[in-house]
Amino acid sequence: MTRPAVRRTRTLVPVTAGAFFALTLAACGSASSSVTEAASSAASSVASAAESAAESAMPSETPSAAPSVDIAGQSIVVSNWENYMDPDTAKKFEAATKVKATIAKHATNEEIVGKLTAGADSGIDVAFVSSQYAQALNEQGLLEPLNPALIPAMSKLQPETKDLPYDKGLTYSVPYAWGTTGLCYRKDLTGYDPDSWNDLLKPKDALKKKTLMLATQPWMNLPAAKALGYSANTTDPAQLDAIKAQLIETKGTLLGFDDTNFYTRLAAGEVALVESWDGWCNYAAASNKNVKFVVPKEGADLWADVVVVLKSSKHKEAAQAFLNYIIDDASQTWMTENIQYKSTNKAVFEKTAGTLGKDFPNLALTPADLLKGEGLVDLGDAAKEYSKIATEVQAS
Repeated sequence: MTRPAVRRTRTLVPVTAGAFFALTLAACGSASSSVTEAASSAASSVASAAESAAESAMPSETPSAAPSVDIAGQSIVVSNWENYMDPDTAKKFEAATKVKATIAKHATNEEIVGKLTAGADSGIDVAFVSSQYAQALNEQGLLEPLNPALIPAMSKLQPETKDLPYDKGLTYSVPYAWGTTGLCYRKDLTGYDPDSWNDLLKPKDALKKKTLMLATQPWMNLPAAKALGYSANTTDPAQLDAIKAQLIETKGTLLGFDDTNFYTRLAAGEVALVESWDGWCNYAAASNKNVKFVVPKEGADLWADVVVVLKSSKHKEAAQAFLNYIIDDASQTWMTENIQYKSTNKAVFEKTAGTLGKDFPNLALTPADLLKGEGLVDLGDAAKEYSKIATEVQAS
């Protein structure tokens, strides 16, 4: 099992005509070693399931529609988080399309957005970003509208992916992976099955100083927002004040905030209950059979990581051929089996939910389950308030 390098953002900085995202997460790259170590120890627990999935039917590939120009011999640059796709993607893509792909790496959304907005031509043709960042880039006029005729594998996507709030109709992005956020816990340590964000925000005495929350916005706000009945994307000042007050109260009961090692600390028994992205809870479950995941009854988010083509790309048709490749069966099968995230490809999801869902139940969460969560969108100027809350809560 492979782990992606930390890719979530610690601060969401607003997108305006005068100021785009600030780069504040250089330290995130330091998480790669711990992630790699966890991958090595956990791989054996999913090997048999992954092998059986690979041995069933070989995934079929959907060739891109014939472009208006011959793309053979063209080259593109693709920027992605480390370990977030098959390491042989470039070689396999070139064999399938005769297009040379150079893979660049970024550690965070802020880093890649900084590159894409630094000048007229970043030299990057295709980028992986989280959905709200794609929305912001598109609002700045930086993304190329997609031609579905060049991306026939879009017909394989879960229909529900075409109605998410950040890009209705998938006009400028294709979804690579999607999921939700919830509570990851060890029942042998909690003594019960938590089902509410208040189990984390207002823990029982026995769990005080045995819980962790995410430090990244908007996920730091998420538990309090949902427990208070607010939107995950709220920009209402009074609601944001109430969220901050709850987080400051909760901080006294936490062992801390942790975006990188929370799942290993849970598996090891240092803590009993953590806020977690669904896929990351699977990493803990791979190491400890007592680990479980639940979406709290108050609701959660629906996150998505997407792939976009830059308007500045000189080889837009070759770039869209890459999008076709990355959402097709083989790439999506690799992603689910190795990254443990839910596929947006309908057939791949249905197959892997059956082969891996027994050991990792949240991989079997259906699109209907995910759509109960609230899609994350670009917050614009209000993102400054989210950053301010994170700073003030940490300093309190």
